[in-house]
Amino acid sequence: MVAKTFGSAVSGVDANIITIEVNVGQGTSFYMVGLPDSAVKESQQRVESALKFFGYRMPRQKVVINLAPADIRKEGSSYDLPIAMGILQASEQVEFPDLEKYLIMGELSLDGKLRPIKGVLPIAIEARKQGFKGFILPQENAKEASIVNNMDIIPVNTMEEASLFLQGELEIEPLVTDTRDIFFNSLHEIEFDFADVQGQENIKRAMEIAAAGGHNVIMIGPPGAGKTMLAKRLPSILPPLSLQEALESTKIHSVAGKLGRNGSLLSQRPFRSPHHTISDVALVGGGGNPQPGEISLAHNGVLFLDELPEFKRTVLEVMRQPLEERKVTISRAKISVDYPANFMLIASMNPCPCGYYNHPEKECVCGPGIVQRYLNKVSGPLLDRIDLHVEVTPVKFDEMTSTRKSESSQAIRERVILGRQRQNERFKDNPEVFCNAMMPSHQVKEVCQINEACKTLLKTAMDRLGLSARAYDRILKVARTIADISESDQIKVEHLAEAIQYRSLDREGWAG
Repeated sequence: MVAKTFGSAVSGVDANIITIEVNVGQGTSFYMVGLPDSAVKESQQRVESALKFFGYRMPRQKVVINLAPADIRKEGSSYDLPIAMGILQASEQVEFPDLEKYLIMGELSLDGKLRPIKGVLPIAIEARKQGFKGFILPQENAKEASIVNNMDIIPVNTMEEASLFLQGELEIEPLVTDTRDIFFNSLHEIEFDFADVQGQENIKRAMEIAAAGGHNVIMIGPPGAGKTMLAKRLPSILPPLSLQEALESTKIHSVAGKLGRNGSLLSQRPFRSPHHTISDVALVGGGGNPQPGEISLAHNGVLFLDELPEFKRTVLEVMRQPLEERKVTISRAKISVDYPANFMLIASMNPCPCGYYNHPEKECVCGPGIVQRYLNKVSGPLLDRIDLHVEVTPVKFDEMTSTRKSESSQAIRERVILGRQRQNERFKDNPEVFCNAMMPSHQVKEVCQINEACKTLLKTAMDRLGLSARAYDRILKVARTIADISESDQIKVEHLAEAIQYRSLDREGWAG
């Protein structure tokens, strides 16, 4: 007899339905076909132990399990439960009248308990799209799957519960969670607030401009100046996630297994801060079984690289293409996977190895040429993709002990949202561009037109400060964002002047 159950395989951030066909016939062997990996093949031992634990038997006949379509590689241990259900039906130990109406996934322990699996959200989305009545899965993944409505989410703790439910002998109430209500209620929760930061008003202003225009930022300053503290607060002033953005980010975290137990729809923008010892594969994604990297986990949020020159050169260079294209493509001989990677890059660094070059009080002990050599660890092409270079100076004692309340993140976020609304209107006919930082060069000439006074100022600045040619477009984009925050239709001289000061590292002899 042949029984059919349905599971799923995740590729990138999308899922494919897998048909699991089980045939029990004459003979004494066990075969599994359809391009399974080692973890899938090992399911035989887990399934047999779980069946015996609950009083069932593993057929002592020829068992053939086919995972179709056969050209998609099946990986992981999440096929245990559908294989077990298929064996029970095919060996006629039980009768499951509605077996083919449900998508089933779950890893079995030897005692038949279910362990959580990865990638539940994209699987649930695909199951609903394919018209399945419900999704039977481990209890710990049920909340994540319940993000998808109009489908029964059936949480089970053991193989026995799944079997009794499919036989109609056990009634399990489908899990229903009002995820949208929870999502919208937690949208404005702020963990790190700019109100906690004393002083550093010029850096807060730079962060506001970066958030409003989607610009990448690098902060240069001595140890203890507050670079990390400021970076952690950037997500609190970015516009709240839309439902579509939240779904995209949650899918990536689901595939990577980063949602944790009882994970639900992400309501806050991601903030990822990898250590400088990270490998290039861990940063951009990949591996034998491709997984999203840190830049994809930061999708719709912030990627913070602390101590930028300490990162390996190869690690930094692999970021150049994703920064431009807002996605990363992992190519293998048999498979090519796309992961979205639309993130804001915030980097910080010391001005020199000892950390005190240009410090107002402490003396730098680095020898001649060492400062420039340290700065050269960050390549020109990478700096070319960073719009704002901000010098961070230590906070003075009077400012640290001041009782004056700093401006809150919520107040700054309101101005950022107004700036983004102007950009949404400006780029409404171009879906590939939704903030000033993403403008291509030909659009910069059209959108960032300046008058003669501004041209004179920009020419003088480029000559006197020794600004490089690549700084030209960046300055205009940042000036356009400053004008948007100021609710101005034209780029004025004061907007341009402020934008020019954010190009510290482009000045010739900055470290000379």
